[in-house]
Amino acid sequence: MEGGNGPNLQLQQLPLATAAVSVQPHTDSFSYKENLIGALLAIFGHLVISIALNLQKYSHIRLAGSKDPRAYFKTKTWWCGLFLLVLGELGVFSSYAFAPLSLIVPLSAVSVIASAIIGIIFIKEKWKPKDFLRRYVLSFVGCGLAIVGTYLLITFGPNSHEKMTGENITRHLVSWPFLLYMLVEIIVFCLLLYFYKEKNANYIVVILLLVALLGSMTVVTVKAVAGMIVVSIQGNLQLDYPIFYIMLVCMIATAIFQATFLAQASQLYDSSQIASISYILSTTVAITAGATFYLDFTGEDVLHICMFALGCLIAFLGVFLITRNRKKSVPFEPYISMDAMPGMQNMHDKGIAVQPDLKASFSYGALENNDNMPEIYTPATLPIVQEQHGSKGVSAPPYRVLEHSKKE
Repeated sequence: MEGGNGPNLQLQQLPLATAAVSVQPHTDSFSYKENLIGALLAIFGHLVISIALNLQKYSHIRLAGSKDPRAYFKTKTWWCGLFLLVLGELGVFSSYAFAPLSLIVPLSAVSVIASAIIGIIFIKEKWKPKDFLRRYVLSFVGCGLAIVGTYLLITFGPNSHEKMTGENITRHLVSWPFLLYMLVEIIVFCLLLYFYKEKNANYIVVILLLVALLGSMTVVTVKAVAGMIVVSIQGNLQLDYPIFYIMLVCMIATAIFQATFLAQASQLYDSSQIASISYILSTTVAITAGATFYLDFTGEDVLHICMFALGCLIAFLGVFLITRNRKKSVPFEPYISMDAMPGMQNMHDKGIAVQPDLKASFSYGALENNDNMPEIYTPATLPIVQEQHGSKGVSAPPYRVLEHSKKE
């Protein structure tokens, strides 16, 4: 009996072994398909977000330039922008469930490319062809480099895929590489926060590094939450795991604090600087976090890793060139600069403007009277008087500047 069943058993196991061998190519092709789906969702989401923000900006500008008494949230354009904004955020959120974290994060360059193209298309000023090319040559070069970098990112991106189940996420969360990474990140974050709050180190790199460190935790938790939701939709419920709600709370908290630091940076620095530096720092830190937590580059060969890094560098350079060409806004200065007054010598070596005298006298662009100052720099009052000094038959002009002397 045993001898007769032996060959039959071997014959029955042979197709199973063959089937097991044929599973690997199907899995590879399916993983590339998931990468493509995730990349397309991310590109679509960033494009829609860029269009939505420009629509809302257009709504604000149109209301500010007209006599329409309506609030911005009562216009159809603003609500259309809000709807597109939510749709784009959902697209980016769902992309994390299909493709690796290190592939999705750099694709935010698409938003910068779309904003640059929309700004060029809807520009209201008329330029000659030569002036137009000279003005926007950096934008064209930056868009081209960013597109090339995006292509390299999608082509040579990491191909690691793992089901986002509660057990897998918990295992990654307590792994020693991620715990070591978290320890280093917490120490760096506390040091930066100390210098920023206590030492008033309001440098743009310090603020945006705080944003990048928080953003790395945001994208890690976003991928976990999105992946567990997709797995639950597929039939394997994951919403009853406590790790899902822990990741959800961390995602919301880090996103809020990240937006707070970004708002503080926008009050101190130009938006073009924030866009380029934030993209470079946030992408670098987020890729490091994804490689540590989700092991995105495990099993990848050196060529794919080098080409992926080259794509990131090209995308960084493209975004830098695009944002460098943006017109910086000049704030309105409600005072008169001394160097802007005709016939008046400059009081400062570097042309520092002088604030107006806010006291009761009509004295603009002048300092308070000081005995050490020459008479030419003393305040000039403008009374409407007519005085006559010793000269006979000569009347003074109707408006005359009273001269103050040290004796008075």
